[in-house]
Amino acid sequence: MSVDGERELPAGWAWVQLDQVCDVTGGIQKQGKRRPVKNKFPFLRVANVGRGSLNLGEVHEVELFEGELDRFRLRDGDLLVVEGNGSPDQIGRAAMWRGAIKDAVHQNHLIKVRPTSCIDPQFLELLWNSPTISAQLMKVAQSTSGLYTLSTSKLNRVEFALPPLAEQYRIVEALEEQLSRLDAGIGTLELTRRRLNGLRKTIIVSSIPGELPTSWKMARVEDAGTVELGRARHPDWHRGPEMRPYLRVANVFEDRIDTADVMEMDFSGVWEKYQLKSGDVLLNEGQSPHLVGRPALYRGVPEQVAFTNSLLRFKASEEVLPEWALLVFRRHLHAKRFMREVRITTNIAHLSAKRLKAVEFPIPPLGVQKRLVQRCEELLSGVDAMEEEVGNGLRRARALRAALLSRAFTGGIVSQEPSDEPVSVLLTRLATERAAQPKAKRPRKTTAKKLTKAPAPRAAEASGPAPRAAEASGPAPEPTPAAVLAVQQEFDL
Repeated sequence: MSVDGERELPAGWAWVQLDQVCDVTGGIQKQGKRRPVKNKFPFLRVANVGRGSLNLGEVHEVELFEGELDRFRLRDGDLLVVEGNGSPDQIGRAAMWRGAIKDAVHQNHLIKVRPTSCIDPQFLELLWNSPTISAQLMKVAQSTSGLYTLSTSKLNRVEFALPPLAEQYRIVEALEEQLSRLDAGIGTLELTRRRLNGLRKTIIVSSIPGELPTSWKMARVEDAGTVELGRARHPDWHRGPEMRPYLRVANVFEDRIDTADVMEMDFSGVWEKYQLKSGDVLLNEGQSPHLVGRPALYRGVPEQVAFTNSLLRFKASEEVLPEWALLVFRRHLHAKRFMREVRITTNIAHLSAKRLKAVEFPIPPLGVQKRLVQRCEELLSGVDAMEEEVGNGLRRARALRAALLSRAFTGGIVSQEPSDEPVSVLLTRLATERAAQPKAKRPRKTTAKKLTKAPAPRAAEASGPAPRAAEASGPAPEPTPAAVLAVQQEFDL
């Protein structure tokens, strides 16, 4: 049995299915009746589980019924696997439970994998988050409406090569040493990237002085050019004789226009009004508050394209360079100037054309505009080059991690010891232990209806039914005494 064909394994190793060395179970389905009023217990959700780490900053609570805590309580070493996700690369991500919270349980969108004596929990966590297992999970996960899902039966069939237990310990020790160094390097690169982003913002904001020189003038946006709102979308314009591409918020990023997903609609009779011209500056009209007003300069790509009403278009006047206008708007974005003008509706921030027109707009002489834009672009190109190197380093680190894990789980990171107990012996002993254990019976859930007293008989039935012919000849039975607890009671569940 092998996921990679009949490849020979190191001595003492064996191919196994997950259900041979782990117990796989689902979680609790949280419903309205489980409102945490009484018998409250910590309740882990998908949001708490990362890849190899747990985020316990916000842990919900759930009410448990009789016997459920014993069934669902997490133990140290349990692996929590995410059952479904909209992103393929996040399917099946998992983290080990280390007992940070007492009496914690988990929801049904997390699958609990409990290691047996054949497999080390830390080894399982590292293995599970490796490319070896991720590739398998991608194959078996179903996609329903864009959601990739797993199940306990699918996980049970996951296959992998298992080394002897003693070698598992050595692999974990070696990986922790190597990965800790790698993670330290990745952390440094990510910190560098954040600092470069901060440097980029500082360059943009400081390109325009707070105190304007005497040769400059402070105007408003409407004095520096024209502001127009794009065309509204409407079902009637999904088809028509003059279908044209148009840009929307999803296409406009800071100083970048993404042409990967450009939509079309009918612009019959209004094409000239909404057609973009090279030098137009587009700003997001509706966005999250810190991104509203995000600008990009249209430089003629894509050709023959319009814009929708989720964007504002600024056309610079003769005394303003389009590149200078872009720099001013980027400065306002990072200085959070646009945030003071937004209005929020249904959780979306909007920057109306009227409010944009009233925002201040510094105008230096054209020569100064050109020189400042050129200087800013030179500095930003240096930042971009450094960020590209950081990105290359992160990609190399990810590739190195994948290669390291692949080598570890094929026997190439530590040596094999002849004295190690082979996996086949472990499996035989585990099978014997499992066969000797009595099968656990699932406790029946006591519902509220079963705890209430049955309704009293109606008056016509109080004396009981008429005796049958076979019973009439015998003596009448003694009357049944009334119950001592003849009062209806309610019990807390």
